[in-house]
Amino acid sequence: MTTPRRTILASLLFILNICYVWHKLPTKPKRTLEHRQSQLWHQLHPLLTQHAPNCPPPILHGTAGTHRFDATNPLPRENYILNSEDILLPMQAAHDSFVRAIRHTNFESAYNPGTRGIVTAGGGTYLPAFTVTLKLLRRTGSTLPVEVFLKDATEYEATVCETILPPLGAKCILLSDLTPDLDFERIIGFQLKALAMLFSSFEDVLWLDADCVPLHDPAPLLGSEPFATKGLVSWPDFWADTASPIYFEVSRREELDATTARARAASEAGMLLLSKRSHFDMLLLAVYYNFYGPEFYYPILSQGAPGAGDKDTFLHAATALDADFYAVRAPPVDLGRMNTGGKSTMALNSGFIQADPIQDYAKVRSGGENGSAPRAFFIHAGNPEFNPGKELLGRKLKGLDGRPARLWTYPPEALARVGFDAERVFWEETVAVACEMEEVFESWEGKRGLCEKVRAHFTDVFAVDAVGLGF
Repeated sequence: MTTPRRTILASLLFILNICYVWHKLPTKPKRTLEHRQSQLWHQLHPLLTQHAPNCPPPILHGTAGTHRFDATNPLPRENYILNSEDILLPMQAAHDSFVRAIRHTNFESAYNPGTRGIVTAGGGTYLPAFTVTLKLLRRTGSTLPVEVFLKDATEYEATVCETILPPLGAKCILLSDLTPDLDFERIIGFQLKALAMLFSSFEDVLWLDADCVPLHDPAPLLGSEPFATKGLVSWPDFWADTASPIYFEVSRREELDATTARARAASEAGMLLLSKRSHFDMLLLAVYYNFYGPEFYYPILSQGAPGAGDKDTFLHAATALDADFYAVRAPPVDLGRMNTGGKSTMALNSGFIQADPIQDYAKVRSGGENGSAPRAFFIHAGNPEFNPGKELLGRKLKGLDGRPARLWTYPPEALARVGFDAERVFWEETVAVACEMEEVFESWEGKRGLCEKVRAHFTDVFAVDAVGLGF
């Protein structure tokens, strides 16, 4: 054997020996999801507190008003912040330092790679409405897992979380277990939405408000365009984007248009598609905006316009970090009924529809300004909520003759886009929840006869024997 061949053989034997020894070395145990979530909060919470705006909160002088979005006639962006000069530099410095900090921190990935599911918040009076939503979701054939975030143990209902939800593919999670030193007297309501998405176990998330119902299986939305390439999909509100010019200076971003900067509607965040793999930093910034929301970011992002809250924090966070997104173009459409009485005719709106993003994206890509609108994919049914224990059977469910009436009969184009008798389906599940779980929900304690009342309304309106349907 020649010397080179011996050298090659010796080298191979040496490599094999190294591989054998390496294989025998003890491997580092995989860190559990719970450990990674704990580490993420341990990393994030100090950054949230260290980079607080060091200034008084914004003071509004008037409001941006209730201007409906009109893409053909956008309004110039105006400033209603009275103390702009006092807050600009401190908020800008805090924003700069927080963005710098999250970009230089190696955060734990507190989700399970390759997973997807639905996330919501459902504590207190939202829990019955969410249970109706969940049953409606399952009627679409969807098998997506659902995580229901509750603020803390005060919102935990053992029977619901341990007996009712698991067979329906949903589990309760206490946010307080994951954020142990969060002040839940200061951080409340929709401030918690971004945190719930951050600490959900899913990589790809469909956020749904408790009263926001998919009309079709939403699983295809998580594997199709626009989400597949954009990683963030939002839906529009009725209203114009009224963020103050001060916000764009704080975030060091150019306005959408220097003269008519309302080129996009405000967001309606009852539903949101988010990839945490591609938009993790953006989600952290959205958490920051909501952490300081009521005092600082809600006023400068809405300036007193309707629906002030978390809704605009997500797209503005994406824009601030140059993250990609798709904003659905088809506007929401009111859903209700037309009442004609006395001298006036008025629409009683009790919810609204939002478009199928896949069809909307295809239409935009093809340049189709005309043609049929995308089908309705969600109904946000919040006025009233389908919660028998929360004034569901009030005056909105009665016609001019005082008798029980349908909620959704107008406008015809919205009903056509829904494509089936969604209201009847909603009521079927509402009757089922009321009659099967009347003694379950804590918020229904002391409320008697809910099953009989809801069943009577269903029978009167839809002219059927509800008992014969198994209710």
